[in-house]
Amino acid sequence: MAAASAAVRMLPDGGADDEERWLAEGIAGVQQNAFYMHRALDSNNLKDALKYSAQMLSELRTSRLSPHKYYELYMRAFDEMRKLEMFFREETRRGSCSVVDLYELVQHAGNVLPRLYLLCTVGSVYIKSKEAPAKDVLKDLVEMCRGIQHPLRGLFLRSYLSQISRDKLPDIGSEYEGDAESINDAVEFVLQNFIEMNKLWVRMQHQGPVREKEKRGKERNELRDLVGKNLHVLSQIEGVDLDMYKETVLPRILEQVVNCKDDLAQFYLMDCIIQVFPDEYHLQTLETLLSAFPQLQPSVDIKTVLSQLMDRLSNYAASSPEVLPEFLQVEAFAKFSNAIGKVIEAQPDMPVVGAVTLYVSLLTFTLRVHPDRLDYVDQVLGACVKKLSGKAKLEDSRATKQIIALLSAPLEKYSNIVTALELSNYPRVMDYLDNATTKVMAVVIIQSIMKNTTCISTSDKIEALFDLIKGLIKDMDGAQDDELDEEDFKEEQNSVARLIHMLHNDDHEEMLKILCTVQKHILLGGPKRLTFTVPSLVFSALKLVRRLQGQDGDVTGEDVPATPKKIFQILHQTIEALSCVPSPELALRLYLQCAEAANDCDLEPVAYEFFTQAFILYEEEIADSKAQITAIHLIIGTLQRMNIFGVENRDTLTHKTTGVSAKLLKKPDQCRAVYACSHLFWTDDQDGIMDGERVLLCLKRALRIANAAQQMANATRGSSGSVTLFIEILNKYLYFFEKGIPQITNTVIQDLIELIRTEQQSDNAVADPSTEAFFSSTLRYIEFQKQKGGNIGEKYEQIKTSS
Repeated sequence: MAAASAAVRMLPDGGADDEERWLAEGIAGVQQNAFYMHRALDSNNLKDALKYSAQMLSELRTSRLSPHKYYELYMRAFDEMRKLEMFFREETRRGSCSVVDLYELVQHAGNVLPRLYLLCTVGSVYIKSKEAPAKDVLKDLVEMCRGIQHPLRGLFLRSYLSQISRDKLPDIGSEYEGDAESINDAVEFVLQNFIEMNKLWVRMQHQGPVREKEKRGKERNELRDLVGKNLHVLSQIEGVDLDMYKETVLPRILEQVVNCKDDLAQFYLMDCIIQVFPDEYHLQTLETLLSAFPQLQPSVDIKTVLSQLMDRLSNYAASSPEVLPEFLQVEAFAKFSNAIGKVIEAQPDMPVVGAVTLYVSLLTFTLRVHPDRLDYVDQVLGACVKKLSGKAKLEDSRATKQIIALLSAPLEKYSNIVTALELSNYPRVMDYLDNATTKVMAVVIIQSIMKNTTCISTSDKIEALFDLIKGLIKDMDGAQDDELDEEDFKEEQNSVARLIHMLHNDDHEEMLKILCTVQKHILLGGPKRLTFTVPSLVFSALKLVRRLQGQDGDVTGEDVPATPKKIFQILHQTIEALSCVPSPELALRLYLQCAEAANDCDLEPVAYEFFTQAFILYEEEIADSKAQITAIHLIIGTLQRMNIFGVENRDTLTHKTTGVSAKLLKKPDQCRAVYACSHLFWTDDQDGIMDGERVLLCLKRALRIANAAQQMANATRGSSGSVTLFIEILNKYLYFFEKGIPQITNTVIQDLIELIRTEQQSDNAVADPSTEAFFSSTLRYIEFQKQKGGNIGEKYEQIKTSS
């Protein structure tokens, strides 16, 4: 003891060290008096034991410690009091002292706080002895504790009373159970102790200077469990059935919660009620419980507590499907919806994020408990719209996040955007999002469609869908182009393009309406978007054309049946819109795709018109030489596959193609385009064109151009150019030679081989390993064909490959 006192004296004064010193002094006092108390207990000296225990408990009268430090001191004393209680129990058991006399004796302690601690301790022994009804002793104790009105000291005293009495309540099935009314006495005891503890807890906030209000709030928060334990004790009483909970327990608790008018207490206690009592009790007393929320202080975080209640009940419904009829019977949705409306009405200054969070929780509850009630879902969205009405687009990022959660919930639940499209208030909620968030939500919607492979099959639904994703398909009011990240824009538009491929209906008329709806929206999207969205629309339309292949008919008016001609008209208008981008290369490719489809539908005038548009683009819009090369080869390849044209139209197109091929800027490009045109005059189809003269004409023209390229190289660089062009033309000769064109003879091929050798051996020739390898490979092919024998072998036999 001397060492402890010396340690206390060595502590410095001032600041936080003062409290440490006071705590050390208190602990030293507890230890010192406990030492003498134990010595008295060992010698069975009851009088001295009570004397030193009272002195030990007097250390708890201090007002200088914070709640945290006071708790440390209290726990030291509590441990000693448990030992004292065991001594009292043993003394009464041996008959050394009557428990009634002991109960009277401790009431003579000098100070009220030690007296009441001792009284509670002996009271525990008194109840255990069963010499008096438990209800009478408990009633006496809870009333006597009113003698301490200091908030901190009174709170810990009543906590001590709750701790020692929790296993001695006259509950059903308990050894202390009395008459039929004893359960009411047990409940009344716990309720009364709870009410008094809450009053003391709330009063702590109003003691001390205003400048320390925040500090006191933190200290009170550390003590909240002392009060909440009473509710936990109530929930564990077996005799508290639904009727008692509904008629007595819940109304008394809520009355105290509402009347205390303290935001910290109200938030914590409402949360405690939700957490400690059974779900079925909440469901059956929903109206009573919800009626308290609008009466809470405006500063209480009601949204969190209400959300927890809805989450708990929705989990209850999910884990026990058999209780779902009860939710309908008590009209849980209507009561929650009504309560949220009253809370928002009672708190006009509630931030938007708070209100929207409540609606998110209500929607989550609805989707889990009543997934089949779309009218409930739409009602929640409508209530949210009503709350947001009159406000501009949301700028609060937290509120925006909650709106996204609100809109995403139906998509996640139903995995089908079509269901969401049936909700009339869904797009109205989206209208309150800013432009950037509208795009984010639109991407979420498209991702949902892709993930669930949702097929949207009516034009009305597509109209509604495009209204939801309008942030992606057109410029929004106030949107700035410089705010747009190029990569993000591409990703957004690619998602729209993928979406267009998901639109389908087996009915041709409805599919045509779908295409018209999509066309209407994407043509309003501005030039930057067309290069992404037009190709998807074109190929979707061409799929319909393939399904309609063989149908025909004149197009008059808007309401004509779906025919290839009608669709080709739509396609022509759509591709024509690319001219404002401009994107002539893409438009040319799409025109050629449409021409090939028209060919399969036996629509010669339509196919000719698409080719005409392709040539116009080539001549008027495509200026880059590389783009011209690609374009002319696309035209040649497409025209080669066409079999619908009559002689006049085909001659016109082939003449035009060979003409523009010979006008390319570079001679090698001219040469390759011209010899590619040779395929336009010989096809393997049964009714295909087979004009050997014109094939030979193209190849000879290509040779002249290759020869001119050699001469130009010799004139400009002093050396002949590569003979690669000649070798490429040789391969074309071999191709048509095998096809059996009579104009291509082995003599012509032999002369070309000799020409290539001559060019390679000329003084101006430049060695090129890749060209030599190409030529050697060609000659080996000829030898291979010779070795095959038969007709092919005979045809090649006259061609000599060795020099």
